[in-house]
Amino acid sequence: MTKKTPISLTIAGSDSGGGAGIQADIKAMSANGVYAASVITAVTAQNTRTVSAVHEIPAQIVSAQIDAVLSDLDVQSIKLGMLFSPQIIQAVAQALVGFKGAVVVDPVMIAKSGDALLQDQAVAALITHILPRADLLTPNLPEAARLLNQSEATTADQLVAQARCLLDMGPKAVLVKGGHGAGDICSDALVTAKGVTWLTAPRINTRNTHGTGCSYAAAIAAELAHGAPLASAVQTAHSYLHQAIRAADRLSIGTGHGPVHHFHSVWP
Repeated sequence: MTKKTPISLTIAGSDSGGGAGIQADIKAMSANGVYAASVITAVTAQNTRTVSAVHEIPAQIVSAQIDAVLSDLDVQSIKLGMLFSPQIIQAVAQALVGFKGAVVVDPVMIAKSGDALLQDQAVAALITHILPRADLLTPNLPEAARLLNQSEATTADQLVAQARCLLDMGPKAVLVKGGHGAGDICSDALVTAKGVTWLTAPRINTRNTHGTGCSYAAAIAAELAHGAPLASAVQTAHSYLHQAIRAADRLSIGTGHGPVHHFHSVWP
């Protein structure tokens, strides 16, 4: 009997530079041993320096892509990234009705270059239609602040307090990432109804951090597709991403914020 192949689906925007979005998700999922399927919500003209254009995919085409994948592939986990508009958010939420696997939501709002990847009017739709569907929500510090309409957390206590406020919005767990913080140690907090788990690592001095959030969430989704418990999936993905950032300067990609090295353990 053929062994079941773990499959993850990423629903996100395309990054033509290959460092973030769909491309980063597929790389991270593949590096963590799962087959990656994809649904594209937007096409961006993007490189390591800027996002110069965004083309939104019609909501009905997004729905058709999801239906095509879920009607044929035995998907164990889904990672949501750039959803861009209220129409796409509603289409994704409707298409996921009945899905029994794990859903990881990375609330992509702003590119590394500072360009907007989520329409202002889409924030409320994300909160209403997507957050209650999430098994794990993975905001960075600016994203957590924007979802809550608060100032960005600057202390561990503030970070945990914001995570708990986000937990009240419906996700089963919240992982607030401290990569935008200060200090020699980067601290992420995994917050559930049962408590707080801290994940820490030395902060790495590199400008090549494009796609870190996408890759982290995709790696978590991959581990969940393998059947790992949430805490274990987050820990494994955290370690993977840390090594991918450590190895990022082995690559020479573009003239701005280059990508992490998704295949650091594979490439010589």
